[in-house]
Amino acid sequence: MLVRVLLLTNSPRLRHRLSRLLDDLDITLTHTGGRKVFWDRVTQEPADLVIVSRSCLPDPIEETVAVIRGLPDRPDLLVVWDEEDPEERARLLIAGCFAVLFEGLPDETLREAIQSFVVRRRDASVDRIRREIAETEYRLTDFDSPNPAMKSFMNVVRRVVEPDSSLLILGETGVGKERLARAIHAESPRASEPFIPVNCAALPETLLDAELFGHVKGAFTGASGDRRGYFELAHCGTVFLDEIGELPKHLQIKLLRVLQERMIQRLGSEEPIAVDVRIMAASNRDLEQEIDQNRFRRDLYYRLGVVTLEVPPLREHPEDIPHLLEQYLQEFRARFGRPVASFSREAMDILGRYRWPGNIRELINVVERAVILSQGVVLTVSDLPRVLVEQCTAGSLPAVGSCVTVSGLAVASEDLLTKPWKNMRRQVLGYLEQAYLVRQLTKAHGRVNDAAENSGVSPRTLYEMMKRHSLRKEDYRTKKRPRSS
Repeated sequence: MLVRVLLLTNSPRLRHRLSRLLDDLDITLTHTGGRKVFWDRVTQEPADLVIVSRSCLPDPIEETVAVIRGLPDRPDLLVVWDEEDPEERARLLIAGCFAVLFEGLPDETLREAIQSFVVRRRDASVDRIRREIAETEYRLTDFDSPNPAMKSFMNVVRRVVEPDSSLLILGETGVGKERLARAIHAESPRASEPFIPVNCAALPETLLDAELFGHVKGAFTGASGDRRGYFELAHCGTVFLDEIGELPKHLQIKLLRVLQERMIQRLGSEEPIAVDVRIMAASNRDLEQEIDQNRFRRDLYYRLGVVTLEVPPLREHPEDIPHLLEQYLQEFRARFGRPVASFSREAMDILGRYRWPGNIRELINVVERAVILSQGVVLTVSDLPRVLVEQCTAGSLPAVGSCVTVSGLAVASEDLLTKPWKNMRRQVLGYLEQAYLVRQLTKAHGRVNDAAENSGVSPRTLYEMMKRHSLRKEDYRTKKRPRSS
């Protein structure tokens, strides 16, 4: 995170000296005149550290320090003085000044002293951001799996932890793209620095520029002061840009500059600011298709995707479902103080057969709901969402070996044939309709108009059929396999 330093002095010589000493520190420096503009600048210029000449500090000292420390950013106050006066130094410290430095110190000593205050303030700000975000502990071992595809995927992931290259993480909604990015960050050399997540789809286009890159006072209506953007907050850490496919074209250009030059420019300012960040981006869209339709820049796609990772959907590694169910059962049991200990065999059977179109996010929601609604120590089928249960019971026929066949086609189980015709017909047709829709949507890469044309029905009819089976076009969009590196 870049520390904002405000320097207030009437001495051009001291201003030039301190600016030179602070030049290579991770700060943004604003300097101005002293006593006459003191209150205007201190109250209007956001800062983490205020360095002021003693001659510019208004009396009474106690009240001045109290006002400064009470500002929204709670800046620390560092006084530089051209005299050595132990009594006055003690008075300033008692009043609440962070430190008092003698102007006559050698350059290197003065620089090291100020640097230590900058580092201390930066560490305190990073800790505050971590507490506000309430980060959970993330580990790559959370993704370990006996599934061969997941093993191969994680082998690639572990090779990109150490390098500082940009990452593009693709995958369907709910597969855990942000969890993976946080785990990579947590095991990288930047682990002790901030991880700043940004959902590009959640912010209005009119605010996204200012949120990403910051703004200066007067940049737009309501900009009453300078503000740091996410890239400055993430200095030395990681910025995670989720739903990168939603980024407007003009901001794609600005992001490309950040990737190329590691420089940002606050909205309304012409002053470039150097930032040291690792950029990770994620999308559930087919970005190559977005490029073909002129909605995403090809040069940005290649810059972001120095290494491209595609997280496999949960249905491709079903071996992990029992472990995930147990993991989140224990987590929500502890969070809500419920006595639940396990799933019933019938519930586990249904959850194991479900296709999880919402992936791990949907699984987490299902487990949380079940724990909240539970009335005993075992979670049963009655604790599961009705739609999920109906899909698995009506849409999953037994193995072919236990089915009655007609001309080689498994049409129904012996059990189904004992049910009333209306019930059997509904279940069999439901299964066939769902299987047919999945095939058509997969073939059309989630494009409903194409799937409807191939099926010989209207797009509206196809949407209604999809709604009956809780199918979403987004879950079938990311079908092209990007290169792993």
